[in-house]
Amino acid sequence: MKKILLACSSGMSTSLLVTKMEEEAAKRGEEVEIWAVAQDKAETDMEKADVLLIGPQMRFMKKKFAVTAEKVGIPLDVIDPVAYGRVDGVAVLDKAISLIEQN
Repeated sequence: MKKILLACSSGMSTSLLVTKMEEEAAKRGEEVEIWAVAQDKAETDMEKADVLLIGPQMRFMKKKFAVTAEKVGIPLDVIDPVAYGRVDGVAVLDKAISLIEQN
């Protein structure tokens, strides 16, 4: 099972994206656990995740999160702003899976 963590400023704006990603994963028969948290909980939750994707509005925090991501051995990236704005669960799920498989 792939464990995908999304982080945004408050954890609320990514909740719809989580739903769209789960719907796409179900269509594919992909076993995933996807959850969203606020930025202050992201570092703690990284220990349970296979990948961390952060909302584009938090791009400035990538370096801070990178330190913890490296310690726990997971990839990290910023969600594409267009995919985020369109709530494109397919594109974001593809990105997350790709990062996990490259790791």
